Amino acid sequence: MNNIEKINFESEDKLYSYINLKLTALICDEPDWLANLSNAGAVLWLLLDNINWAGFYLYKNDELVLGPFQGKPACTHIKLGKGVCGTAADKKETQLVKNVHEFPGHIACDSNSNSEIVIPIVKGSRLVGVLDIDSPVINRFNENDRRYLEKFVSLIVKYVDFPESFV
Repeated sequence: MNNIEKINFESEDKLYSYINLKLTALICDEPDWLANLSNAGAVLWLLLDNINWAGFYLYKNDELVLGPFQGKPACTHIKLGKGVCGTAADKKETQLVKNVHEFPGHIACDSNSNSEIVIPIVKGSRLVGVLDIDSPVINRFNENDRRYLEKFVSLIVKYVDFPESFV
């Protein structure tokens, strides 16, 4: 079993290197996509400070459907182009939102969320879903978070064998 401990790192770079190392160890030899996404969300939930939700929405039947997550119960279905998740999925571009209350059409699944980052999961040219992380802190996420979380998602794309219904 992979032991993951919360450690105080002296830099975000070291924290994210640790996160990506632990993610790789958990998913590189595991064939089950659901187990892998569940563990990926748990790693972020355990190791990132000041977040109140971390998880996945999967692209299915022309919409995003709630997948594995950590946090309060969430919206089950999100249409493409709607809210931060739907926008990231529709554009296939990371959305880094410093204040969700200023994002047009923001979907408030948790009224305590104030900032959000959503990274699309794209395998080849096909949308698989998104990684969504929320925070109660305004301006919680920055360009460094974006860079490392995009790397995190690239590891998921590399190692996770998604069912045909998602790719």
